[in-house]
Amino acid sequence: MEDSLAHIVSLARSKLEQTPPDRRLLIGISGPPGSGKTTLSALLTTTLNSLLPQTAIFLPLDGYHYPRSTLDTFPDPSHAHKYRGSEPTFNGTAFLSLVTALSEPVTPATRPIYAPSFDHALKDPVENAIEILPSHRIVVMEGNYIMLNKPPWSSIPPLLGIKVFISAPEPVLRQRLAKRHLAAGLVDSLEKGEERADFNDIPNGRQVIEQLVDEQGDVIRIESREDGGWAPVSSS
Repeated sequence: MEDSLAHIVSLARSKLEQTPPDRRLLIGISGPPGSGKTTLSALLTTTLNSLLPQTAIFLPLDGYHYPRSTLDTFPDPSHAHKYRGSEPTFNGTAFLSLVTALSEPVTPATRPIYAPSFDHALKDPVENAIEILPSHRIVVMEGNYIMLNKPPWSSIPPLLGIKVFISAPEPVLRQRLAKRHLAAGLVDSLEKGEERADFNDIPNGRQVIEQLVDEQGDVIRIESREDGGWAPVSSS
């Protein structure tokens, strides 16, 4: 993990030096469920802030889950709730609007931008929970679908200064997801955790891999190893 993290930190610092002072550097980290996006994003944000205090902020896509009340209005509410976490159950249009706002110049009149977080106890987003200040020059965002090759998601990658994609073999993802579901109390055995992963998470991950936007060939690819570390960084 250290080598990959150090590489991305170094790249971010270099990119920030090249970024006009009235612009933010937006970093996107994507990959299938269970690949370690949140872990890497949090580490990256913490490391950047240790070097450049109060410069970076972490913005997960989780807050853009449609609330359960909205899923109730879907044409097939039962299906929407059953497959929550799949791409259609996220408000991609709202997330794109946020990223677009973050890509605009920062002026003396710029106000803080607020984004939702996700409360796992409530199982719903919490509005205005993340405050992005004008002083935040780097925004590290992560999510399954933020580099997906379909609207509205496909409009996000051109706004990103750095794009990172984490992958792992499906058996590794399945094992991690099963443990996650068990720890969260969603299932009562690892076997049922694997069944839950196969039902929704693994198909979602396949979509993320198969529909990755990489037209410029500038996506940094990392393989997340079973031991929780990261394989060496490479560019596609």
